[in-house]
Amino acid sequence: MIRAANYNRLKIARKTDNGLYLTDDEGNEVLLPNRYIPGKYEIGDPIEVFVYTDSEDRPVATTDRPKITEGGIAALQAVGFNYHGTFLDWGLPKDLFVPKRNQQAPMLVGEWYVVSVYVDNVTGRAVGTSKLGKIINNDEITVRPKEEVDILVAVRKPKGFRVVINDRHWGMLYDNQIFTDVKLGMRMKAYVRKIAEDHRIDVSLQQEGFDQVKIAADEVLKMLDEAGGMLTVGDKSDPEEVRLATGMSKKIFKRAVGYLMSRGEVDSGDTTVKRIDRKNI
Repeated sequence: MIRAANYNRLKIARKTDNGLYLTDDEGNEVLLPNRYIPGKYEIGDPIEVFVYTDSEDRPVATTDRPKITEGGIAALQAVGFNYHGTFLDWGLPKDLFVPKRNQQAPMLVGEWYVVSVYVDNVTGRAVGTSKLGKIINNDEITVRPKEEVDILVAVRKPKGFRVVINDRHWGMLYDNQIFTDVKLGMRMKAYVRKIAEDHRIDVSLQQEGFDQVKIAADEVLKMLDEAGGMLTVGDKSDPEEVRLATGMSKKIFKRAVGYLMSRGEVDSGDTTVKRIDRKNI
């Protein structure tokens, strides 16, 4: 069975002027348009494609990879609307439609929304919904402090980003915990910093405590190797300069450099850090 809003592994059945027709084990066919045809192929070859419905509600295959599949969760940007609902960019030529009845709150063009996708039983089309209370909630917390988690950067707030943790809980990533490029829609690794009594969860992009220092120290050594043995930031460098150069807060950077100095691996100055060549000691 060929399933819309999903990846399907099909066989190349025949070539036409419009593209390749692909078939499943039951003989069902779907068109892979010419612009997606691989450079080399043989009739009978297997191929993995994503299937959705085009502007005329006909099933169509693509080798493009959408930002979300059936049952998944993603943060998508609203790019258009009509009387019946809103269209979100999910990375395919035909935008994902979210009917008004499926909107937790009215969607505005240009804003980002966390949605899931399902296949409508009547039309067979992929449809989006932002009513995710049964999927994403903080009723029963399944993570613990210091645990590594996956986050989806969902909504920009005045003091940071609202994120989805492990596709299951809401959390907050505050600006003072961000030392690298973060954009809406990104998926990242993070660490649980705090779980409040009311089940609010705060996360950080870096581990806290000594484990964080050791990880940061390894990153500093890697950066030194890539930079030929010297970084042009040091003890007296501006915090923003350190952040741009290393992706770390100055506090963590200094602790990491201090740890490496205690091991005899680096030498630090006001505006530089140099790797010590142990061969010459």
